[in-house]
Amino acid sequence: MNALSGKSMDESGQDQLISRFQAARRDPELAVLEGFHALKHAIRFKAALHAVVTHNLGGLELLAEQLAPDVRDTITEHAQAVRYELFEQCSPGDQETGVISLAARPVITHEMLQALSHDAPVVLLESPSHLGNIGAVVRVSAAAGAAAVLTTGSHDPWHPHSIRGSAGLHFAIPVVRTDEYALAGRPLIAIDPDGDELQPASIPANAVLAFGSERSGLSDALLKRADARLRIPMEPAVSSLNLATAVAVVLYAWRLRRDS
Repeated sequence: MNALSGKSMDESGQDQLISRFQAARRDPELAVLEGFHALKHAIRFKAALHAVVTHNLGGLELLAEQLAPDVRDTITEHAQAVRYELFEQCSPGDQETGVISLAARPVITHEMLQALSHDAPVVLLESPSHLGNIGAVVRVSAAAGAAAVLTTGSHDPWHPHSIRGSAGLHFAIPVVRTDEYALAGRPLIAIDPDGDELQPASIPANAVLAFGSERSGLSDALLKRADARLRIPMEPAVSSLNLATAVAVVLYAWRLRRDS
């Protein structure tokens, strides 16, 4: 346990802690990890932790022992216990597992994206509108073995709500907002209702798989740039799928080809 506890921290120290967590939500170099699962995966994928704060150290250690004994010692080493009232100010909103953490965001450069292995596709989200959906896409992309998740538009894919939706799996694969999604040597495949029917064999391993926003789909500009268009087969009366579900369908269709 960190020697600095909620009981011994003076008012100045409490204010600094609150300010630190509040400022981190606007800091492009930091990630705010809300909850145990985000912390667990951040540790497993070698995130650089800056702070771990809990209002129930014993409960946190028990949770780690039950669900992730492989990271228990790291959590215990970094955890700082504070009073519940102070924790609430660091972690606004519902927080079932009683822990919030800060970690450094990985630096992802355009050169790093160009150097990614061509054995797995890159997922591109064009102007996604829901932070939770971004996180869910990151989660399924990490599970399916995608090479990276790229986003365009105004939303920060590293927003705390997105990280919560991914359960911290932002640290498992590169996740970055960029307009430079035309990666060298990778065909751009648009997932579009007017495309050819999706088949496992129709997904190149090195593709950039483009998914449109939840409301309006892909832009005309991106569709014009696409090398091919694929559609997910659905029953006639069903008009759409949730964004993360659509990504899951396409990625696991690719895996069927890869693993066959």
